[in-house]
Amino acid sequence: MIRHRLTDEQWERIEHLVPGKPGDPGRSGKDNRLFVDAVIWMARTGTPWRDLSPFFGKWNSVWKRFRRWAKAGVWERVLAALADDPDLESLIIDGTIIRAHQHAAGGKGGFRNKRSGGRGED
Repeated sequence: MIRHRLTDEQWERIEHLVPGKPGDPGRSGKDNRLFVDAVIWMARTGTPWRDLSPFFGKWNSVWKRFRRWAKAGVWERVLAALADDPDLESLIIDGTIIRAHQHAAGGKGGFRNKRSGGRGED
């Protein structure tokens, strides 16, 4: 699970942007870094919230806190702070991103089913 965790350098860059620090008005977050690690784990694994590892706490509590931060714009601030240092380790490129050349779509008249040399041919 360590590859899904923030490095100390990454955490230092965003630590001042997250709410719930000691000294902030209102309630302090129990462990902001663990919470951010939970969200990163969710994003990288694509797991449903209900399948969040118990290591990170109760899934519903993590989801509620995630939602509160999203409404407050916290994630936008964090992503803006990290945008100048892209992590290309998890870069994904597939057919939904890259457009094929027009001639790669098939021959004239579009796609046609062709019979194989199997049954029914003489």
